[in-house]
Amino acid sequence: MLGRLILLCSMLAIASQAAALTIYKYTDANGVVTYTDQAAPGAQVFVFRDRMVERLDNQVKLETKRHEAGETLLVRNDLYAPVQIELKLEQVENAVGVPDAPINWVLPPRTTIRLATLAPRDASQPLRYTPKLRYALGDPRLVPTQQHYPLPWRGGPFRLTQGANGKYSHFTPKGRYAMDIAMPEGTPIVAARSGVVVKTENEQTGRGNNPSGNYVRILHDDGTMGVYLHLMKGSVKAREGRRVQAGEMIARSGNTGNSTGPHLHFVVQRNVGLALESIPFNFNQPVNSLPNFAVGGE
Repeated sequence: MLGRLILLCSMLAIASQAAALTIYKYTDANGVVTYTDQAAPGAQVFVFRDRMVERLDNQVKLETKRHEAGETLLVRNDLYAPVQIELKLEQVENAVGVPDAPINWVLPPRTTIRLATLAPRDASQPLRYTPKLRYALGDPRLVPTQQHYPLPWRGGPFRLTQGANGKYSHFTPKGRYAMDIAMPEGTPIVAARSGVVVKTENEQTGRGNNPSGNYVRILHDDGTMGVYLHLMKGSVKAREGRRVQAGEMIARSGNTGNSTGPHLHFVVQRNVGLALESIPFNFNQPVNSLPNFAVGGE
């Protein structure tokens, strides 16, 4: 097992220098999993999906209220964070009250707003339209105020296995400036900044269905969000809607989701305009080296 981890760590180092690296996953007859950069017989390409999978469809909803005069369109935000929305109406027939341009708005947490009221031009004919709703967490009007962050864990020293712009997996807009820190499972994870807990997942075992594994998302006062991924099942103490303080324990590190070894994936994100993207940050002290007892990188 240690040999495989060392090999994967070496590939991570190569990946940070190369433009791209294809990694293959091979499982032998005894069920032993090996990661390699060689296309061995029976090996499959190990695909790294977008790390941030947060399903908000049940918490940001477009609602239609029908009445004698026509229909009213509302958007409900059940999240503990503001949400930017854009509503377009397409394939419109027999309707008055249709906005001339897409409706853009920022909904405060836990609120509902009316976007438009439509009425049939000809009351004897049906009102037809197709609504297209886009949304993104956060308020894009806010400006980040902090770039240096305390280490979001207790213990160590630990080793940074993949940093910003890592070609191994940190190349998508949501994770470009993320940091992966190898650490033993069960390491206490603390809030790097104070803020409101927006989203959590706590019940995933192993790889599961979500590449993020178990996670915590915290909204800071300047509109940025700190996100902590691959946490240990059942360890998340942070509760959605509750405010946590910097340094407060929120979970324990794990090895869940699309993770190749025990580690914490930490990223700071903000809404840049109907798109959630990672932004640059630095830890306020060096992340020191540690013997290769664990590999973290996704």
